[in-house]
Amino acid sequence: MITIPQKIATKWILLVGVIAILFGSFVYGLAKPVNSASKDITYVSIKSGMTADTIGNLLYEQSLIKNVLAFRIVSKIHGLDSKLKAGDYSFTKDMSVMQIVDKLAKGETAQKQITIPEGYTVDQIALLIKEKQLGDPDKFKKLARNFIPYAYMTANSSTVYPVEGYIFPDTYEIASGASEEELLTMMVTEFDKRFSQEMRERAEQIGLSNREVIVLASLVEKEARIDSDRPIIAGVFLNRLKHSMPLQSCATIQYILGYPKPELSIQDTEIESAYNTYQHSGLPPGPIANPGLASINAVLYSTDTDYLYFVADKQGHHHFSKTYEEHLTAIEQVQK
Repeated sequence: MITIPQKIATKWILLVGVIAILFGSFVYGLAKPVNSASKDITYVSIKSGMTADTIGNLLYEQSLIKNVLAFRIVSKIHGLDSKLKAGDYSFTKDMSVMQIVDKLAKGETAQKQITIPEGYTVDQIALLIKEKQLGDPDKFKKLARNFIPYAYMTANSSTVYPVEGYIFPDTYEIASGASEEELLTMMVTEFDKRFSQEMRERAEQIGLSNREVIVLASLVEKEARIDSDRPIIAGVFLNRLKHSMPLQSCATIQYILGYPKPELSIQDTEIESAYNTYQHSGLPPGPIANPGLASINAVLYSTDTDYLYFVADKQGHHHFSKTYEEHLTAIEQVQK
């Protein structure tokens, strides 16, 4: 026989069970993503010593969770409320509270990306670092003036940035809080890996130092617009060097000016600078950009021709000539 106290106890158990289910459903609803369709990234900085409650409020202010209490309950139930790690994180609004808590507990801090295009200069890379909020551009450039980790990165008093030419163009995953020195080291180390032993041996075979290859590759990178032109342009530069002719590369003048001026004037070609290949014979004191593998290989495996001149048409295709007279004719044709 069930007594009255037993009936009351049963009712209370059922009531507590119903309340628990309702509360669980309520919390579950609040723990769902704020917006399942949103992929927009929000960066949040979690400081050392922050409590689960403080972190919850911060996430709520950024509209990443629906309710602070739900965040506290989820982290507490899973025993993670005291294991949330400091750092800079990236979250999206399609993440549930459990996913956010799990990420914080594992310390999966944000990784930012930066893509260095072929032909970018140190100055352009510094601006890109600023745009991506990855560091101080002036500090990056200051480091680039004195950063010479490898013996083949020779420089003299006229070299603007010894590291110019040796920053490998690629997409990099950057850890949160990485310093400017770490960024530069990562990019130059990648160049050293990609500039293979086979390439270095090939340079020796054709009578060029590693530095000379990269200087020439930087000129090819800035002059060429079509891949098939690269080895021919490299061949022209090598031919001019053999004949002790000034390289007369417009790209070197643009490097001096600091911007890609569409049409150079006579005055531009008379600027006094060691990088002016109209005024000085031989190679400039250093690379004028950071070349990609296509331009490096174009120098290592240049096309063997008698061409000494080239001019680009409006489509970016180059027209090559053996004599100055032929070159003048080519200029007239591309200007029509």
